[in-house]
Amino acid sequence: MSVSSRDALRAALLYFLLSLLWLSITGYLLSNHLDESADVARWQLVNGGLWTLFSAVLIFAARSGWLSFLGIDAAVRHRKADRERLRQAAAVFDCTREGVLVSDTKGQIVHVNRAFAEITGYQKDEVLGRQPSLFKSGHHSKAFYEEMFATLQSHDEWSGEIWNRRKGGEIYPQWQTIRAVRDEKGRVCHYVAVFSDISAIKDSEHELAHLAHHDPLTGLPNRLLFTDRAAQALASAQIHKRGCALLMIDLDHFKIINDSLGHNVGDQLLKAVAERLQGMFGPGITLARLGGDEFAVLAESCPQLMQAAALAQRVIDGLKEPFQLGGHALFVNASIGISLFPSDALSAEQLLRNADSALFKAKSAGREGYALYTEELTAHAQHRVEIASQLRRALEQGELRVYYQPVHDLRSRRLVGVEALVRWQHPERGLVAPAEFIPIAERTGLIAEIDAWVLHQACAQMCEWLKAGVDLSFVAVNVSSRLFARRELFQQVAQVLHDTGLDPAFLELEVTESAVMEDPEVALEQMHRLRELGLRLAIDDFGTGYSSLLRLKRLPVQKLKIDQGFVAGLPWDEDDAAIVRVIIALAQSMGMQVHAEGVEQVEQAAFLLDHDCDLGQGYWFGKPVPAPMLDWANRPQIP
Repeated sequence: MSVSSRDALRAALLYFLLSLLWLSITGYLLSNHLDESADVARWQLVNGGLWTLFSAVLIFAARSGWLSFLGIDAAVRHRKADRERLRQAAAVFDCTREGVLVSDTKGQIVHVNRAFAEITGYQKDEVLGRQPSLFKSGHHSKAFYEEMFATLQSHDEWSGEIWNRRKGGEIYPQWQTIRAVRDEKGRVCHYVAVFSDISAIKDSEHELAHLAHHDPLTGLPNRLLFTDRAAQALASAQIHKRGCALLMIDLDHFKIINDSLGHNVGDQLLKAVAERLQGMFGPGITLARLGGDEFAVLAESCPQLMQAAALAQRVIDGLKEPFQLGGHALFVNASIGISLFPSDALSAEQLLRNADSALFKAKSAGREGYALYTEELTAHAQHRVEIASQLRRALEQGELRVYYQPVHDLRSRRLVGVEALVRWQHPERGLVAPAEFIPIAERTGLIAEIDAWVLHQACAQMCEWLKAGVDLSFVAVNVSSRLFARRELFQQVAQVLHDTGLDPAFLELEVTESAVMEDPEVALEQMHRLRELGLRLAIDDFGTGYSSLLRLKRLPVQKLKIDQGFVAGLPWDEDDAAIVRVIIALAQSMGMQVHAEGVEQVEQAAFLLDHDCDLGQGYWFGKPVPAPMLDWANRPQIP
């Protein structure tokens, strides 16, 4: 029966009772106080009117709520509110995405919601009347559950992470809150558990942790994880009196592969190298990718120096087999630096630094080999740091100088040009040799700033010579690979020419062959833009790089400079002589001048002249000197 039907029934019953009461009173009055028929008739007429009026008032009162004192309206409203709350609670209970389980004080399940079935795989009729221990995973100890129930009893609530088992057997993590429900007397009558499946969160946390500690390309440990594992391995080795070795591996000329075949092939090669390295090592060896083309190997039990050296050689030999990628057979060589524990270092960080120093030594020795760390290398590294700091100060305080070395025309013996070379006038040590500070300047990036300063000084000096009537064809300035790689080089040179007022035809920029080959396409664009300024371009140290004839013919250069390493053996070394003859013939066939540097003996000059080399430079013609000390009249005789 509906609420409105019950309310109507109660109103009718009330009306009926009032009617009986009215009839009883009027009947008593008629029988005991009225005798005459006229009086009875008059009373019945009045009684009917009064009853009609009373009924109308009663109906109006019921409709207007004046009968609330009887509890009818309040009861109705209370029941409606209770039913609405129950309806809303049922909707929330059934629609929430969290699983809900209700149990009695004996631990028997009395109710579950729809999300419970979706998360656990159990249907409602499969769990009602059973204990929640049905879902135990075995992941937690007895003490865990004892602590849970102790907290629940003392605080009426427990929250935390718990691992349970689905119907299919899968163990999964939940975040669960259990609350005790008390009745109006304060006694616990039920327990309600609300839980959510946090498997996705756990997977994300695991993935983030993996990404934070592993290289995304190769899947190998990264520098952070490798350093941590190395620290643990060294701690264990120290306790057990074991030796360890750290090898830092760098792929030689990897940038050429990236530039020539693209970064996609380069990435594939790095993955292939990682896989091959993993196949070389067994238990007790950790392999990591530190970044770029640099890998690291930690051998946790390597008591002897020769074992570390043998491991390094195995890596070098193992990488020589070509990698077949995308239709290309790619050959990879490696340089390796070795640092030993405990003889070279006692910490993972120091071991890495020492291996890096040894790697630099291996590369400086010609690559495709390994080098060991020594105390001498440490001293050398500290010296490099000091030189770098002092070199920055030298730039700020004007300690650098520009010296000029004469360049002679071999046929006329006349001085036709000069090359600008930087020197460092140290306030305490005197003149510092370029071989000591130039490599450090290149490693620290200071070389680009030095080159820019030399360029400005050389152009300004050339303007002075031309104004003084000195007959010079060019001043040559070296451009390091650092400066050459910058796209703003064009604007920088143009600005110097504008500031000094030098005619671009008198400026020659020398770029090493290796700098051009680092990024041939960028180099080609850069050189064409520089040629638009009207200056001259020369390839320095030709023959020491890896340029191809196809690339060479595309370069807008006017001169090839033969590296002094090939000139040194002339005319007696047959290989050097053959190489020099080929370079001269190649340059002439392409319409370029040939400029030989490092000429120190008259026999070398004679050989070059006999084979139609255009220009010569070296100590036999003149050493680098300050501008005022150049001997313009010197014309050395060549037999």
